[in-house]
Amino acid sequence: MELLSQANALKEEMIAIRRHLHQYPELSGREYETGKYICQKLEEYGIPYTYGIADTGIMAVITGETAGRHVVALRADMDALPLQETTGLPFSSCRDGAAHSCGHDGHVAIALGAARMLHDRRETLGGTVKIFFQPAEETTGGAQRMILEGCMVNPRVEHVLGLHMDPSLPCGEAAFKHGKMMAASDEFTITLTGKGCHGAHPERGCDAILMAAQIISSLQSVVSRNVSPVNSAVVTVGMIHAGSAGNVIAQTAELTGIIRCLDPQTRAFLAERIRQIVEYTASALGGCGELTLHPSYCALINDDRVTDTMISAASSVLGHERVRQMPGPDMGTEDFSFFAEECPSCYWHLGCGNPAKGIIHDIHNPGFTLDEDCLPLGAAIQTAGVLKLLGA
Repeated sequence: MELLSQANALKEEMIAIRRHLHQYPELSGREYETGKYICQKLEEYGIPYTYGIADTGIMAVITGETAGRHVVALRADMDALPLQETTGLPFSSCRDGAAHSCGHDGHVAIALGAARMLHDRRETLGGTVKIFFQPAEETTGGAQRMILEGCMVNPRVEHVLGLHMDPSLPCGEAAFKHGKMMAASDEFTITLTGKGCHGAHPERGCDAILMAAQIISSLQSVVSRNVSPVNSAVVTVGMIHAGSAGNVIAQTAELTGIIRCLDPQTRAFLAERIRQIVEYTASALGGCGELTLHPSYCALINDDRVTDTMISAASSVLGHERVRQMPGPDMGTEDFSFFAEECPSCYWHLGCGNPAKGIIHDIHNPGFTLDEDCLPLGAAIQTAGVLKLLGA
């Protein structure tokens, strides 16, 4: 409980940080004032940092003064969503079309609180701690860019810990998932080419809309007949554009959709199977089909040992009865997956809901907010996890 007492002593500081960031949100890749504010706080705490990784990202480094070569990192994403906030809070977003409706303001406040707690322990800290303040989680995947620009080396990071606010969990609880936690995502575009002609003479043309209809129907069989029932996957066609008039056979059609799955092997299989369906179906109907993939985030797979360590850390702060196991993976995406792909890591959910306070809205909702009592809990759990992984 010592860590929780220390975190509670920083509660008002973390609340002030969260509210400042909440009032001045910045969208993905534009976190300039957010970064400046975080740097000011790190300077105030005496923690060295590097600014400008992936343009607006920050890496703070806390080096322990006792023997120890282990390196653990904490990650906090810091971008806002392109939403208009409707909470009516006195510190609501003052920027039209931008809001911290995903809790990233709380993530930053927790990371700064944990950084301060760890920095205060540097004389007995047996290793190195990096704190990643990451841009562009909501769009282009700032995690991957930070990795490519060297945040995981010199010294090499062995484990990364990340969390996300979860309003479906009551404040005071945490949830963990071993292994597969969140999905990989790939957007795709299918381009179909046939031969246009008058609708009264279909035999003279090659109907791209017919190709599209057959392909859409066939794609529904991919998950139900080509993927094991115990392995979750999603194939969705969300847009179709074709045709110019009701009496014209369409020469071209374009379909756009997404693929979601939970492991690299299924991801590769789905891409190839969809490609086969597109090309062979179009060819059988006399036309041409092309699949273009737009890869996004990889699957987030937690390491079992690191997850067990974090469950122990959370239990030491909250009590065993308030630490839950997630019932299954989430088909949403999260670019923390790139850190988990680099080294054994753990991503977990921190309860921030409180119906008694009217905190009931899900993330990505304009009315989302969080119970700020969760902030010291998150900082204490992250700090406890770091210390356990460093062998303290």
